Amino acid sequence: MQKIEFTEIEGIKVGHQQDFEGATGCTVIICEEGATGGVDIRGGAPGTRETDLLNPVNLVDKIHGVMLAGGSAFGLDAASGAMEFLEKRGIGFDVQVTKVPIVCSAVLFDLPVGNHKIRPNREMGYQACLNATNQPVINGTIGAGTGATVGKLLGYERAMKGGLGSYALQIGELKVGALVAVNCLGDVINPSTGEIIAGLLDEDLKGFADTEDVMLQQYDNRKNLFSGNTTIGVIATNCTFTKAQANKVASMAHNGYARTMRPAHTMVDGDTIFAMGTGRVEADVNVVGFLAARVMGEAVLRAVKTATSLAGIKAYEDML
Repeated sequence: MQKIEFTEIEGIKVGHQQDFEGATGCTVIICEEGATGGVDIRGGAPGTRETDLLNPVNLVDKIHGVMLAGGSAFGLDAASGAMEFLEKRGIGFDVQVTKVPIVCSAVLFDLPVGNHKIRPNREMGYQACLNATNQPVINGTIGAGTGATVGKLLGYERAMKGGLGSYALQIGELKVGALVAVNCLGDVINPSTGEIIAGLLDEDLKGFADTEDVMLQQYDNRKNLFSGNTTIGVIATNCTFTKAQANKVASMAHNGYARTMRPAHTMVDGDTIFAMGTGRVEADVNVVGFLAARVMGEAVLRAVKTATSLAGIKAYEDML
């Protein structure tokens, strides 16, 4: 097994666009030839687009892109830019009079970090597509991870910077990769050591308070003291899938969230993972699923380790 770049998966391109004043952005994953898609939503506060068609009982069997964006529900507009970009190139589901690109999307909440009036929109989504290449993916404070933060239980003053991360592995001809924007309520954990590497800071802002411990101390407090979360990601592989199998891979990939974020899948996170299979090789879906969890966990760690400070929010490198 060897580490590869996410964009070494044949047929996959990735593009970012961001606004640092607004502390927000979007990241698009394009498969012009179409990929079999799946999705699994575990968080209680998701913002998504075109997820129902990924149900195996529904007609459309290929998607042409996934848009990950900040801006809360406003950011879903970025997917319209991807649709415009792809339609101009004759890419999409053929409806005779035109081709309708199938672009799924999920958003995270980053409005308080920068200028909340600046959100990913149609133009930003279109520009992300123009920027899309098969070159190595830039990680950190970029694209959908621009305004991402972690450890927000006690407010942004004690939060840390999240970001965008990618990681991929190859074994034989099989390639499995993850790309994720990490914006969780909880802390990010190194599962090998159990240590917090980014999250809720203690009162002197020099160490970690441990989000789960603080939540336990406040277990009887039902007031909503926190908002502004959601981790969103994509698993891409060159494997041949059915839609049902793609949904299962997306489901198994959530183990990568659970291993690296504590707590994960809360009512104030909209944690979502898409799966895309480009159909180049045959593989056991169980193998693809556990590799998906492994690369997703590594991508989460990479997202926070490569993030840089923005809007006065400390990053991993500031804690070293």
